[in-house]
Order: sequence, then structure tokens, then C-alpha cells
Amino acid sequence: MEKQPIIAVKNLSVEYAKTPVFRKINFEILAGDFICLVGCNGAGKTTLIKTILGLIEPSAGSVEFLGMSRKEIGYISQETVVTSNFPATVEEIVLSGLLNQKRGIFYTKGDKKKCEEALAKFGIKKLLKKHFAELSGGQRQKIWLARAVVATKKMLILDEPGNNLDSKSKKELYAELLKLNAQGITIMMITHDLDHQNLVGNKILALADGVATMETTEEYVKRIHRHDDSESDGK
Repeated sequence: MEKQPIIAVKNLSVEYAKTPVFRKINFEILAGDFICLVGCNGAGKTTLIKTILGLIEPSAGSVEFLGMSRKEIGYISQETVVTSNFPATVEEIVLSGLLNQKRGIFYTKGDKKKCEEALAKFGIKKLLKKHFAELSGGQRQKIWLARAVVATKKMLILDEPGNNLDSKSKKELYAELLKLNAQGITIMMITHDLDHQNLVGNKILALADGVATMETTEEYVKRIHRHDDSESDGK
């Protein structure tokens, strides 16, 4: 069955103080994609995802949602990832991922069950009543991921979730993301891990010089290999 687009970015432009970050970029995100968003510092990666999330107003163009809405996106920002001294329990943090879906201020038994199920997905249900500050970096990242997962069954957007993790914790995180993707959750992830082992998705969206290029991970790896080989030949 052919994958259907869930987000269409059309002629999107963003600028700060009349200085363009990117101009007239176009791409689609298909249901079930796992997209790694790459580019050098300052290329506009975080700006792009915040524009998709509606946190930044574009100067031109549009982000169209097809069969889903922004409220159905689970999001982990860089700021969230590095916050380590949250004065809250694991349960409280994960439950807060449901706030966009609730009308009242109290959590129900059903909400708490969703929280426990999300923690169980990552094998950390036993941490339910622990305080966030007591946890390791890898455990904290799984908590934020559980919070994002409890908020959505459709899409996750992650801003460098592997930052500040050791190689073992990072591999575990990427393995969990691949499992979620296999269960049907679409993922868009900013990453600086450009070695082939860490390019875990099926597509690469590269931002450079204000231009966005979407290609399969296989195509990207081949192109980078050709570039590396040509540089070696030129030495």
C-alpha cells in the first residue's frame, strides 16, 4: 500500500530581522516515514521544526496537515532534553504530555493507565514514582520520549534527542525509536550523527544554504561516499 502524505511543506520561507533562514523549500512527510533532518549549525533545522509545530510564523509559504493536526504531534525540544532538575516525579512528567488532549485539570484512571503503558514500552515502568533528578541521562531521555509518545499515536518530532547521551544510551534510544516507527509512528529527528550507523531513518532531509533536499538514506549515503571518494582522489 502506497504511503500517504500527512504534512506538505509548500514554498516555505522563514527570516529573522529580514535575513532569510531558508527560502521557498518544498517537501512532503509521508505516514510511516522516519526522517533524519541534517545540516550544519545555523542551517535552520530547529527553525524548520518549530515552524512545522506552529511555534514560528513563516514569512511566506505554508505547512499543510493532511489527515492529522499539530496537536497530534509529540515533541521533544533541545531545551527539554537538557533539563535535569525537574521538581517532579516521572509520573507527573509523563502525564503532562496529555494536557493538550484534556478539558479538565484532573487526570483520570485512564490517563494514568496510558502513562504506565508508555513507560512499559521502554521498560521503565518501575521508575513511575521516582523523582526526575534521581535518574541517569539515558533514563531521563526515555522519560521525555514516553511523555511524547503518550501525547500521540501519529508523529514524533525530536530535536537532537541523542545529545548528552553516551554511545550505549544513544544506541538504546535509536533502537526504541525504530520500534515506534515500526508500530506506525512517523518520526522526524534532528541529528548531527552523520556516520552511517546512526542514520537510522529511511529518509534524509538536508538543509544547506537555504535549500532543503529530501532523499532516501541509501541515496544520501551513496552520495556522501562519492563525495568522500572524489576528495580522496583529489589529494
